[in-house]
Amino acid sequence: MKLAGLDIGGTKCAVITADYTAGHCCITRREEFPTAQFSTPQDALEKFAAVLDQCSFDALGISCGGPLDSASGLILSPPNLPGWDRVAITDFFTRRFGVPCALRNDANACAWAEWKLGAGRGTRNMVFLTFGTGLGAGLILDGRLYAGSNDMAGEAGHISLAPFGPVGYGKAGSMEGFCSGGGIRQLALMKLTELAQCGQRHPLHALGAAVSARDVFEGAHKGDALCQSIVETVGTQLGRGLAILIDLLNPQAIVIGSIYARNEALLQPLVEKASAAQALPRAMAACAILPAALGEQIGDYAAVMTAPGVG
Repeated sequence: MKLAGLDIGGTKCAVITADYTAGHCCITRREEFPTAQFSTPQDALEKFAAVLDQCSFDALGISCGGPLDSASGLILSPPNLPGWDRVAITDFFTRRFGVPCALRNDANACAWAEWKLGAGRGTRNMVFLTFGTGLGAGLILDGRLYAGSNDMAGEAGHISLAPFGPVGYGKAGSMEGFCSGGGIRQLALMKLTELAQCGQRHPLHALGAAVSARDVFEGAHKGDALCQSIVETVGTQLGRGLAILIDLLNPQAIVIGSIYARNEALLQPLVEKASAAQALPRAMAACAILPAALGEQIGDYAAVMTAPGVG
């Protein structure tokens, strides 16, 4: 099959094409645009269509942050896409190109791609966690993608891990608060504030509010004690969150992308220790905790693999 995909995000969007045969997907074209260049959703759709006019494809997949209504093909005001309110995106492209089109939550789309092409191949029960700027999740249960009653299944980022802590998904102490780029930045700023109040100085103070999760992990890899303490908190809380998912869903694999995949050497021992301490031993023994295999291209694969007919 010749597939096309749209990866729609708050920072950037991309149009992708690929050749697909069972179990193998080869990206053939990719064109990226900053989302800020579009003044309205209609502007974005017309730009995507202009690129797709130059392509030959049998089906189109669309990956986008929620909330959305995948059954009706509607984007429903995602917080990172202001003004995208009830955008009937699948109808637009089906009418324009006369091919089947499908819309999927980005975390679900990534889960599907990792299950079909990446670290989750061969499993029937798998959880995928994004672990990027935020923490999204997608569920493969009994050999099928599970989206829930209205595309809200798998919102692991909203799980409460502590009564206080960094804020993620609108909740202090949530799994997203501890296990996301935004949350790690908050943890770093908290630690730096404590040091400053004690009259102590750390190299990260020079970055001020611009400190990032990348800075923390770079410091931890170099042996910096403060950065290592932050990473220990992140890894331990991630392990506690995974234990909840393991006990609840009994998956064969939990596949984790982005920050975890890039820093597995630091996080894996912490995560496995904390999850083993909390999860039921029999369920824990059945579950492998794995880094995502599709790397930085996961968004591209997620979009094209959302296209109808990719089974």
